[in-house]
Amino acid sequence: MRTILNIIWLVLSGFWMACGYVLAGLLLCVTIIGIPFGIASFRIAGFALWPFGRTAVPRRDAGAASCVGNVLWLILAGWWLALGHIVTGVLLCVTIIGIPLGVANFKLIPISLTPLGHDIVPTDRPFAAR
Repeated sequence: MRTILNIIWLVLSGFWMACGYVLAGLLLCVTIIGIPFGIASFRIAGFALWPFGRTAVPRRDAGAASCVGNVLWLILAGWWLALGHIVTGVLLCVTIIGIPLGVANFKLIPISLTPLGHDIVPTDRPFAAR
């Protein structure tokens, strides 16, 4: 079932959202200061491309630097990407078949707003973070 949902997700919203994350990552990697944010954006692009069967868990070793980084991320790119998830989620929830995909879009909003300090792990091992 995960594979079917991931394929439908990829066609309807996953590809476009992943492109948004890759574009944000490329723009952030232009400066040396933005490289960690760009890497986080590329990591989330893979999650946005194929989300079913994976989840984001907080890292235990995330400290104050990830908190400050998340504030900068929110200002630079996070709210744009969250807005993309909101619009896509609402559009997908218009149809009955799209409701699970819309809900998945809404579940990606927190990670799009604060990606630093989280790991993406399989759902069958949610505590297998590094």
